[in-house]
Amino acid sequence: MQKSDDRDKAGNREVMRLLPMITQFAITMLVPIVLCFFAGAALDKHFGTKYWTVILFFAGALAGFRNIYVLSRRYFKNDPDSVAAAYKAPEEDRDDE
Repeated sequence: MQKSDDRDKAGNREVMRLLPMITQFAITMLVPIVLCFFAGAALDKHFGTKYWTVILFFAGALAGFRNIYVLSRRYFKNDPDSVAAAYKAPEEDRDDE
């Protein structure tokens, strides 16, 4: 029982450690999309067209994916084992008794 509680606490600490990184990924992805969408809507309204919103939306999505790629390389450059740890399955409870 004690092993399980210790592992739960360690898992919660790991989640709390990764939460700022996940939040930063989300913000890094969404900001270019939203800004480009509104810029495209403003251009469409100004010029009376209907295609700038779509074009700039996809440009923002590409910029967001590029930002995620750069950010993830920066995060995992210093700690390559963290990538392997993210995909590692949790160990099973084993009773050695």
